[in-house]
Amino acid sequence: MADPRRDDLSREELQRYARHLVLPEVGLEGQRKLKAARVLVVGAGGLGAPASLYLAAAGVGTLGLVDFDAVDASNLHRQVLFAASDVGRPKLQAAAERLRGVNPHLSIEPFEERLTSENALEIVRRFDVIADGTDNFPTRYLVNDACVLTGRPNAYASVFRFEGQVSVFWAEKGPCYRCLFAEPPPPGLVPSCAEGGVLGVLPGLLGTMQAAEVLKLVLGAGDPLIGRLLLVDTLAMRFRELRVKKNPDCAVCGTRPTVTRLIDYESFCGEAPPAADGALVSSPPMFGRVPEISVEELKAMRERGDRFVLVDVREAHEWPIADLPDSVKIPLGTLPQNLGKLSKDDEIVVYCRSGARSGNAVQFLQRAGYEKAKNLAGGILRWAERIDPTLPKY
Repeated sequence: MADPRRDDLSREELQRYARHLVLPEVGLEGQRKLKAARVLVVGAGGLGAPASLYLAAAGVGTLGLVDFDAVDASNLHRQVLFAASDVGRPKLQAAAERLRGVNPHLSIEPFEERLTSENALEIVRRFDVIADGTDNFPTRYLVNDACVLTGRPNAYASVFRFEGQVSVFWAEKGPCYRCLFAEPPPPGLVPSCAEGGVLGVLPGLLGTMQAAEVLKLVLGAGDPLIGRLLLVDTLAMRFRELRVKKNPDCAVCGTRPTVTRLIDYESFCGEAPPAADGALVSSPPMFGRVPEISVEELKAMRERGDRFVLVDVREAHEWPIADLPDSVKIPLGTLPQNLGKLSKDDEIVVYCRSGARSGNAVQFLQRAGYEKAKNLAGGILRWAERIDPTLPKY
């Protein structure tokens, strides 16, 4: 950790942190530790937003932020760093303004770039503690391995729909992320939050827990979640704890590691890298490439009066939000038992929200003998962007 004697506290800071100073576990020396600390938050999204807000408010002296996305309207229900007026702005620009408004004593080091195998070690080693707020497996494994190789603790959390998990992975004192998840799941098996949804308050809860773990690590106080995975179910409002042991055969922190440098994590996870604009590419189909048509081609087919069957594999609760008319509704999970609704002789165009689920559906259909099935690239989102801007995007 950083030297707590590097900076002293001003009169205004003593007043600001008064409720910390009366805590024996914090006190004056603890607050000095916080001011001297350097914390990196990877991702200014649902988890990074509340984590960075509370770390800034708590008096962490230097906060690093990694993100290269822009604020989208669909972020606002959970990314509490941002206001409606920030939509379209770079996240780091809007985040820096908000965080300095929370605490003018804060120093912010922005990294408006994608964290990669080329830059991760250089960035991570500049900080004392890392808070992993990422939402995709390649970056999650990248952050873990960079933390192991630089000896940094990793305050980790992840969320999906109504459930989340939080832990501290620190190879020098316990297990790392790979000790728990040696390999990523197959591509497409775990939907992204964009596909599966997330209750807005859930990342607020988990991100705040991440911030608490970071503060404990900086202060050297309490019992951090090292070797423990806390599971949260907000629908039932239940908390469970699992013990996680260090794996001596772990590929990165075991006794004979095989990962001694950062690797190609997109290839390792079988996923495509993020798009150039910072938005994450939807999970690819599980078994490789599928035949596709563009939204422009679909529009032309409809205008010509071509004969084809349009199949919507989204969930029923998505249909009222936005819809393409005259489509057959078959949620992806029910496709095997509903094959009788489709003919192998028909041209079939399958769509979902963004093209990931429909890609998997097309591959299933082709394996079942529906050779004329094609995926609508980009899904209903791309249709709304390029063909019908009156259609709501979600």
